Formats: sequence, C-alpha cells, structure tokens
Amino acid sequence: MDHDIKSEKPTSPSTTDHIPPSSTGILPLTNPSTTTSATTHKKLTLIPLIFLIYFEVAGGPYGEEPAVQAAGPLFAIIGFLVFPFIWSIPEALVTAELSTTFPGNGGFVIWAYKAFGPFCGSLMGTWKFLTGVINIAAFPILCIDYMEKLFPIFSSGLPRTLAILFSTLFLSFVNYTGLNIVGIAAITLGVISLLPFILMSLIAIPQIQPHRWLSLGQKGVKKDWNLFFNTLFWNLNFWDTVSTMAGEVENPKKTFPAALFSAVILTCLAYIIPLMAVTGAVSVDQSEWESGFMAVAAEMISGKWLKIWVEIGAVLSAIGLFEAQLSSCSYQVLGMADLGFLPKFFGARSKWFGTPWVGILLSTAITIAVSPMDFTDIVASANFIYSLGMLLEFASFIWLRRKFPALKRPYKVPLGVPGLVVMCLVPSAFLIVIMVIATKIVYLVSGLMTVGAIFWYFFMNYCKSKKWFAFANGDEIEGEEEVSAS
Repeated sequence: MDHDIKSEKPTSPSTTDHIPPSSTGILPLTNPSTTTSATTHKKLTLIPLIFLIYFEVAGGPYGEEPAVQAAGPLFAIIGFLVFPFIWSIPEALVTAELSTTFPGNGGFVIWAYKAFGPFCGSLMGTWKFLTGVINIAAFPILCIDYMEKLFPIFSSGLPRTLAILFSTLFLSFVNYTGLNIVGIAAITLGVISLLPFILMSLIAIPQIQPHRWLSLGQKGVKKDWNLFFNTLFWNLNFWDTVSTMAGEVENPKKTFPAALFSAVILTCLAYIIPLMAVTGAVSVDQSEWESGFMAVAAEMISGKWLKIWVEIGAVLSAIGLFEAQLSSCSYQVLGMADLGFLPKFFGARSKWFGTPWVGILLSTAITIAVSPMDFTDIVASANFIYSLGMLLEFASFIWLRRKFPALKRPYKVPLGVPGLVVMCLVPSAFLIVIMVIATKIVYLVSGLMTVGAIFWYFFMNYCKSKKWFAFANGDEIEGEEEVSAS
C-alpha cells in the first residue's frame, strides 16, 4: 500500500525527499514499517471490520428507550428511521471517501492536517481523543451495573470499585492481544447480543397492535426534545472513529466503503426492528421507557428467561463497545505519533501482537482516572467537543475536495462541492443546536478542554524546538530510530 498521498501535480522523488509536505502536496501517513512487528500482524478483513464499526456506533438497541419516554412511540420510530439519513449516512460517506483517500492510522487527524495544517490536525486529535476515552470509561461501569442485579455485592463500596478497575484492566489486556482478536470477538459479541432481540421481535409479532405505533405519547406528558435529540445523537454517531485504524485494514480502499455501508444497514435495523416490536406489542406508562426497559419488555413478551438473556447481551454489548472504542483511541495515538504530533515513543507497538501498547496504556490510564467522576456534565462536555470536532471534520472534507479536485479518490461521494455543502449543512445545523442548548458548566468544561488542547499543541512544538523528545519528521518516518516495543 502506498502511504504517500500526492496531489494532482506529480513531483520527482529525488527533489522532494526532504521538502515540507505543504510544498509538495505529500501528506505523511502512518508508515507501518516504522513500528515493531507492524508488517507481520494479520490485518482486519470485511466482516470483523463491519462489527467493529457496529460497536463503535451502537452495540445493539440498548439506550434507545429514552426516545420513547421523551416524545412517544411515533416520534421515536420516525426519529430512528429519518435520523440515519440526515446524520449517520452523511458521516459514513465522509468517512468512506477520506479513509480510502488517506488510508493511514490517524483518520480524522490526517484529514484536518491535510486541509488546514498542523494546528487543526492537533486540535482535532485532542478533541476526539478526549471524547473517546471519556466514553470508554462508561462501559465497564455499565457492565458492573448489570452484574450487580445478579451479584448485589457489586452495588457499592470497595467491591464495586475493584470490579470496575479489574474489568477495565482485563478488557484492556484483551485489546492488547491484537486487533484481529478484537475483530473476531466483536463478531461473537455482536451475534450473541443481537439474538435475544431477534427472538423477542419474532415472538412479539402476534401481540403487535399497529395503532400503538401512531401514538404521540400520553396526554399531559410534556415532550422533552432535548432528551429526544440527544438520545438519537448518541445512538447514531461515531461513524468516523474507525478511520483511525485505516492502516490496519486489508485493502482499505475497497474494504472500508463496503464495511461502512453494511454497518449502517446493520445498525439501523438493530434499532428500528426491536423498537417497533416492543412499542407495538407492549402498552405501559410512558415514564417506564428509560434505559434498560428493553429487558423488562422482553419479560413481558416472552418470560424471564429472555429478560436474563437481554441483560447478558447488555454486558456483552458494553464489552464490545469498550474494545472497539479503545482500539480507535490507541491507534489514533499511534497515528499522531507517526505524523509527528506526539513523541515517537507514543507509536510503540508490541513485539508479540503488533498492537500500539503505549496508546492502549495511555487510554486505559485516563479511563481509570475519570471513571469515579460524575458523568452527567463530563459526558455532556464530551458531546460538545465531539460536535466541535465534527464541524471541523465536515469543513476539512469540503475544503479537501476544493483544494485537491483531481486527487485520486478510490471512493468518491458522487456530488460536486455545492452538493457536499448541502449534504453537510443539515448535520452541521444539528451539531450547532446541540451546542447552543448546552448548560453553563458544559461550556466551562469544554472551554477548559479546548484551552488544554491548544496548550498541548504549542507545548509539543516547544518540545520539538528543545529536542527533548524524538519526533517523526513529518515527511518520512525515520525507521532507524524505532521505539522499543514492549
């Protein structure tokens, strides 16, 4: 795979080896040959990649219930039918084009760097990394929340703290054993966690009363549009996170588009089919539609055995979400090191498994550090900076198309620049709405995170000027200064 992405103006290798990329149109991408064992580990194929994307985004219909609580069955069904077209599909199209055009680890960091320069690349990387590790911290907690229903000892105190700690460490070790292992695990976890919902939907068919789908909600219950739109947003975003692993995919120029579009279909069906089955078959007070209600509905439709299976599926789903998002965060760190945004030692790979062990260690450490915190405001702040990152991503996508119109794109969204602007305008407007309705504390925390991201960029530049650490040179990754693997 060629890792030098050139502009439409070809240049002679003999005259460009040490010229800054801004002059040549050459963008440094992750070069697997520079990290130990990078060329020997098995790469991701189509099916594991589909399930990794599925777990990056959804992991099952867990968490869609508040949409019904917020606005009633009809709006919830319409939301999960329409929102993929105005949000998920545009984000997936952007990811498909840019990941195949720039197939290296780092993903959206590369796109922002190529479009607007190193400052925006670094800012994008910090925003997205913080969003990722904050999200990761929620999944071991979710696992323990379900386990405490079977083992009450995990409900509070030291046993709960230790359970969250050791589950985080164990799942991180699984991630360390290899991306291919994680991909196979994602297939297994995906199938097992989806099976109870397939069964529940089939068993529910004779009990469905279609008029229930048309309900606008109970009379006297006020619509909570903030909860409604945030529920849709959180259940159908993060399509771009898999781009940070583009350098680990076999034949990414063909595999990525097929995997993304397959994952979009899988995710949408995994949400809408159980939602229509349960809203059509079960009549309960609207307030009961809170997170976890799907397990209650399974018991009402078929019995306690199915409820237990759904709860087990929730634990497995949380594991899959943890592994997929930890993989993206760790490979993002590796990609940023190979691009020269971080010191070279951040790009170290395991000599046994070829995984970015420093990236895994860093992501795990931050995850453990934030796990005791109150997630209400910090997750809302992560949502805010994710929105900032997505606005920069859409801008990068459009500007790259305008800046390099003749650049070879293995997959190209079949629209001109005006059409792309329209395609990105609707999701961008939604992002702005999410940001406008944020609370003051969210503005404060997000502002501090952004100031920290800006400080980090200038601090890294200062480290380069003082030569405190070895950095990849940006034009070519210096293989002779390999970082020792674990």
